Amino acid sequence: MELKLVGNENQTEHVSVSDALFNREYNEALVHQVVTSYLSNARRATRAQKGRSDIAKSTRKPWRQKGTGRARAGMASSPLWRGGGKIFPNSPNENYKKKLNKKMYRAGMSVILSQLIRDGRLLVLDTLTVDTYKTKALADKLKNIGVDNVLIVLDEINENIYLASRNIPHVAVVEVKNVDPVSLLKFDSTLITTNCLKQFEEKKKKKI
Repeated sequence: MELKLVGNENQTEHVSVSDALFNREYNEALVHQVVTSYLSNARRATRAQKGRSDIAKSTRKPWRQKGTGRARAGMASSPLWRGGGKIFPNSPNENYKKKLNKKMYRAGMSVILSQLIRDGRLLVLDTLTVDTYKTKALADKLKNIGVDNVLIVLDEINENIYLASRNIPHVAVVEVKNVDPVSLLKFDSTLITTNCLKQFEEKKKKKI
């Protein structure tokens, strides 16, 4: 299939890409699995609660077992009591990781890219460069292309692009090796260079 190039720096009007990679049928279940797996693996266990053995309370029995008319109680750190320990406390050692096969991840990325093309949200250009680190230089270039909420995918990020983009809201710049499914879906548009498309196709040579 062929994709139309955008921008003023184009030498050609269209670029040919692989149908197997950029024209896959949408698979909602696969995309959901890829996204949830990515988010789960990025999660960190930073919470901790105290169990009944961690509470700084005496283990003495508050009153005798029978004859007081009160409910039975073993110790003040019981989970039934206010200030007692949790029955199943959260631990910083919790494991949130979800395993996903590499083949499934590559297939999911292919499905997402294909859907972005069908929706008109994937824009391709030859190169994206700015002569200065000033924010206005990149902002004007994006305005000419007609995008504002955009993920820019480059094969290599130079200093000017990095400095010019970091103060523009709703604009992110990543290298092609660091592209993730959540970012592709999060932004309204994705700007990608022809070199990055070739790198995606090289990865596709591994069966997906």
